[in-house]
Amino acid sequence: MSAVPPMLQRILEKPVADGERLLESAFSAFLDFGIKRTSMGEIARRAGISPATLYRRFESKNDLVEAVTVREAQRFVAEIDGRVRTVSGSHDQLVEIFVAFITAIAGNQLLRRLLRTEPELILPKLTTDAGPVLAIGRTYLAEKLRELGEPGTAEQLDPDLIAEIMARLALSLALTPDGLIPIDDAEAGRDFARRTLLPMIGVRARP
Repeated sequence: MSAVPPMLQRILEKPVADGERLLESAFSAFLDFGIKRTSMGEIARRAGISPATLYRRFESKNDLVEAVTVREAQRFVAEIDGRVRTVSGSHDQLVEIFVAFITAIAGNQLLRRLLRTEPELILPKLTTDAGPVLAIGRTYLAEKLRELGEPGTAEQLDPDLIAEIMARLALSLALTPDGLIPIDDAEAGRDFARRTLLPMIGVRARP
């Protein structure tokens, strides 16, 4: 994958700088108890550090929640990239990117729990405050579109704008899965992407 802009790279590298074990401890506690019921003391205990050390790294639980959220977005990108490598051909890769993006979000265990039990906390981070998550998805998709560079596709269109549309559509489908667009059936999702998404963004159907 092509290099990402420096600002986004800092976002992607933030979880590494903050400590993988600490973030994994927070993730597991959020999964067990939810965000509201998880204390910083519980996270520190799971990480094997003192609460004072934890507060030196994160001034508040909100900062820690943001770091975990960004790490989850980073995992999404890695999962999508891995799935794209399993197919060849620019059209099939573009379809796989879209389907993988949806299923990676919709299948996230922590996201599903929080949407069910604490929607007032998680929804803003995926709607009004979803900038970091969308930035990662948009940048990744735009770079993939530029790599395609086929006549009648990304080279004649705005890859950033197309990526924005795809990222927002995928996030919307993950948050509101009930509807006519399939997200539980990967093959049906691919069929939808070929018949509807590709023409919508200006990609010509293959003969």
